[in-house]
This record gives sequence, structure tokens and C-alpha cells, in this order.
Amino acid sequence: MSKDVIRLTIPDVSDFTKQLRNSIPEAPGHVEMLNLVARAAGFRNFQHLRRQNPPAPDIDHKRIARALRYFDDGGRWQSWPVKRGVRELCLWVIWARLPARQIWGEREISAIIDEQTVFRDAAQIRRSLVEMKLLTRRSDGSNYARVETPIDPQGAALLSALADRRKLPEPPNIS
Repeated sequence: MSKDVIRLTIPDVSDFTKQLRNSIPEAPGHVEMLNLVARAAGFRNFQHLRRQNPPAPDIDHKRIARALRYFDDGGRWQSWPVKRGVRELCLWVIWARLPARQIWGEREISAIIDEQTVFRDAAQIRRSLVEMKLLTRRSDGSNYARVETPIDPQGAALLSALADRRKLPEPPNIS
């Protein structure tokens, strides 16, 4: 008789282990149960499991929706947000659109930023990117370069939402 493969996805291993432990009389402690479950799944211990499967970051969809309001249908930044968290999300979009591994003069980077915005305040955006350590500039302020760093998961979610918005078909014009 052949063996059927049944896949099991456990959204929260800790909660699963607690439930399992409660159903077994005289079960070992929680940490030892976590290690047993991890070993049964083919890992050395629970730490090995965590290292191989890092938890996915929680995306704040409400915050993403707030930030989306600051972009027009073409994906251009329309106005400067008052709230710092929303503003930083919007700055990730500008950072992601800067070409990697290039050096620009002040006017060159301002032109690139102005293409991405409606409100045309490249100086403020440059300063904010430097403050967030996403952009570096020489001490004399003559050259700027994008800092290569992993994108913030919230910023990546905003970029994805902007890309999805661009893909939506235009509603039919009923006249």
C-alpha cells in the first residue's frame, strides 16, 4: 500500500505545541516540546527551525493605505505627509526608484526626485533620505549616492500596492 503525502502547515508553532502538550499527560516542558516538534519536522532543534524559517513581518495594511493616499494614479508623490511614519514609507518609494550604484550631483538627484513627485521639494526629500541613512552625501554636499540596504517590509508592501494600482484597468468612460 502506498503512503499518501499529507502536508501540514502550522501558522504558529508555539500555539500548536501548547495544544499538543495539553493533550499529553505528563508532557515535557514547553521548550522541550518545541524542540521535539522541530526534530519531528527534520530540524536539529527549535532554534534551527526558526533560523531556517524566519517569521514573516507583520504588514500594517492601514498604514499602507494611508501612505497610498499620498500618491496619484501614476505613482507620483503628491504631498508631504504630516505623520512621520507615513512620510518615511513614502521616502522608501523614492529610494527604491533611485538607480543603484550611481553618484549624482545635487542638481542631478533633484531632477530624478522631481520626476517622482508632484510637489517638487527635492531638497526636503534629499535631507530626509540622508536622515534615514538611505542616501549619503559628501561633507561638502556635492555628491549623493543611494545606500544599498534591504528595503523595509512596509516600504516593499507600499511599492507593491503602487505597482498593483498601476496595473488596474481604467474604468470605462460612460458618456
